[in-house]
Amino acid sequence: MSRRSGTQSLTRFLVIRLLSVVLILFLISFLTFSLMHLVPGDLVKNLIGNRPATPEAIAQIRAQYHLNEPFLSQYFSWLANALHGDFGTSIRLNEPVSTAISARLGMTAVLTILAFVFAVATAIPLGVLSAIHSNRPTDKFITAAGLFGLSAPSFAIGLALLMLFGYYIPIFPVYGIGSGGINTLYHLVLPSITLALGLAAYLIRITRAAMIRELASDYATFAFSRGLKPRKVYLIALRNASIPIVTSSALLLTYLVGGTILVETVFALPGLGLLMEEAVLFKDIPVVQGLTILIALVIGVVNIAVDLSYRFLDPRMRDSQ
Repeated sequence: MSRRSGTQSLTRFLVIRLLSVVLILFLISFLTFSLMHLVPGDLVKNLIGNRPATPEAIAQIRAQYHLNEPFLSQYFSWLANALHGDFGTSIRLNEPVSTAISARLGMTAVLTILAFVFAVATAIPLGVLSAIHSNRPTDKFITAAGLFGLSAPSFAIGLALLMLFGYYIPIFPVYGIGSGGINTLYHLVLPSITLALGLAAYLIRITRAAMIRELASDYATFAFSRGLKPRKVYLIALRNASIPIVTSSALLLTYLVGGTILVETVFALPGLGLLMEEAVLFKDIPVVQGLTILIALVIGVVNIAVDLSYRFLDPRMRDSQ
């Protein structure tokens, strides 16, 4: 395939993927807006609390937040503002949604990256090791450990780590994000491990299965028979098994982006997960909408990046698109 046709193919690929992401964002925003209106509870009562309020005050609140307008009118009003970069004002925090999200985005991003690094750095070597020693004690031990990681819920793992390393062996802090820099990373060690364990267990199984398939193929058998060093054969097999591993890693990353709520709650971390939980409970629709769009956008971008990686990892896919 010529360079020009390859560039056209890549451009067409990116345009189609970007349009699909835009469509998905629109559908998700509409569904989220609809579901938040169906959630039990009255926003006016949440704002007023137990204080007595006159009918005039209640009417003023409903007018301020456009609660008297039809549902579709409320949604399209929000959508028009969102297209101009205005996601509204948090009802609970009384500050712009963009400000509320940006103040917590950094902590969640660091937590997600740390968990992803822990998961990938441990899972891929263990998966390869398990495949090399297939059906031997090493393989059985790694498989059993992975099964435990898949079965245990993240909040239970978090509580167990808190008890072990925060109480019995107090070497890690049990809550908060510290004072910044290295101290913040130190505070995020236990939360990131908690978030990474189940994901690493899943990735171990994928890596093991992909490596066993590659090591059983004809080219690997031929390489071993020619006296090629096992380390080099394993590296070749790992490269050929990279597509399912990359796909699984991307799925882990997208899960991490939206799966921090329980971990942030257990470790009292002021991140996006905790912000989402509080916004849903308070029925803070602008914040829920903004966070949902952000998470969906990140997931869409990650998926596009994974699709692009396929074109570089497997030339056959590059030629077929």
